[in-house]
Amino acid sequence: MITVWMAMARMLAIAALAALAACSGNQENVSTRQLDVLLIPADGGTESGTRADYQPLFDAVGNTTDRYFDLKVAQSYGAVVEAMCNGTADIAFVGPVTYLQAKERGCAELLAVAVEDGQSIYYAGLFARRDSPIQTLADVRGKSVAFGDVNSTSSFIIPITMLMEAGIDPVKDLGALRLTGTHANSLAALIEGRVDVATLSFDSYEKAVRSGIPGARDLRVVARSEAIPYPPLIMNSRLPDDLKQELRQAFKNIENSPDIQPEMIRGYGGAQVDGYDTQFSSELFDSVARKMARLSDELKGEILKKSSKR
Repeated sequence: MITVWMAMARMLAIAALAALAACSGNQENVSTRQLDVLLIPADGGTESGTRADYQPLFDAVGNTTDRYFDLKVAQSYGAVVEAMCNGTADIAFVGPVTYLQAKERGCAELLAVAVEDGQSIYYAGLFARRDSPIQTLADVRGKSVAFGDVNSTSSFIIPITMLMEAGIDPVKDLGALRLTGTHANSLAALIEGRVDVATLSFDSYEKAVRSGIPGARDLRVVARSEAIPYPPLIMNSRLPDDLKQELRQAFKNIENSPDIQPEMIRGYGGAQVDGYDTQFSSELFDSVARKMARLSDELKGEILKKSSKR
């Protein structure tokens, strides 16, 4: 009897080990085949809208790599940096400033940058309603302005430096300031008459026009920035080297992949792009870094303090 029980116990132990091994294998498969993608809340106005901008692209990459990409939208630009640095995000779509912040902390490296008409650039702008007397940057003095996230390149950093270069102190020379968190929120504040001026990227503005957002066509461009390096896709520095190479290769040839339709290759704002450049030099973001350096922590603090006043 003891021998029988020992034999049965041994069989149960072997079965348990086999089940554990199978479970571990499944967990390993999930962890290696699924990659977590985090998107800055730059556009779309809603989480589902922002995710929809990039879902077709990652579906296309998934078709070529046999990997699953789980897309989520962060609550803020800073949250994306923290997710990259604490290892909860593998890939992220970010603005140039957010990329530089993550890179400085050693958390991220470039994966790919979208290409359209042979270029990888975009623009920031200051917008006013068409019936407004505001025509130039000089006219913004004393007016209320809506900015996006304090870490946004095209809805905060670049517009602030544009104002400074025009001799306008963003704290002393502007009226009420609003930090809305996203381009879409700033656009809505302008259209609804809650501010005189809104700062956002031209990609966001053009998406609003394409989407038929009421009032979007009734705006005027007050000022347009110089060309800015396009918002990149970045990957976690801690990913294995062979996985980094696989991802770069997939994005590099995405437009030539079989069964991939051109409309699946999307970029910022969900706009169709020609492809992705995986050799884009990080040095091309130096101009943005210089703009960032002009905004001291003290100045940011004063802007945040002013924006909190109602």
